[in-house]
Amino acid sequence: MTLRETLVAVTLLAAPLASPPRALAHCETLDGPVVRDARAALEARDVTAVLKWVEVENEPEVREAFRHALAVRALGPEARTLADRFFFETLVRVHREGEGAPYTGLKPAGTEVDPAIAASDKALDTGAIDPLVGMVAARADQGLRERFARAAEAKAHAGESVEKGRAYVAAYVAFMHYAERLLQAATTDAGHAGHDEAAAHAVPEGHRH
Repeated sequence: MTLRETLVAVTLLAAPLASPPRALAHCETLDGPVVRDARAALEARDVTAVLKWVEVENEPEVREAFRHALAVRALGPEARTLADRFFFETLVRVHREGEGAPYTGLKPAGTEVDPAIAASDKALDTGAIDPLVGMVAARADQGLRERFARAAEAKAHAGESVEKGRAYVAAYVAFMHYAERLLQAATTDAGHAGHDEAAAHAVPEGHRH
């Protein structure tokens, strides 16, 4: 690919992608850890710092994107901005694909991300895990208590009619399955690329982002 062709590709890939509201991971934002490492790698002209974010089989694609980005950066300030964006987009996309997660484009710095992810990043930055543990425990406690209260209330009236009996069964199932998912998430050791779906579903409604 020539520098001219690369610059055209950069321009197309740098165009913002529309995406529906959904839960965001910090790695998808311009101030997230993946892009921070990407900026440092470009400044140092050394791709090593970002390779940890991708699977071994995807490393060649990232190395190639890095090589093209460095070449285009030399064409001037505007080209540098586009080249950087091209590399950020490529790296984050490949990283998300390695996680088995969808990629819908980079989000601006300061974009609100999943509270658990933000708290996890902060825990690693500060070396303090207690705030994260407290947040997760509080939400699990709230979710269990809310579902228990609904199930207990429905059970008290379950014998009054078939309709109320069915309402109880629905509340019972919701309560039991929530507890089951919480325990499964707490006792499953999921790998980085094999995220446990139960962990996401165990967050109480109204707290997902």
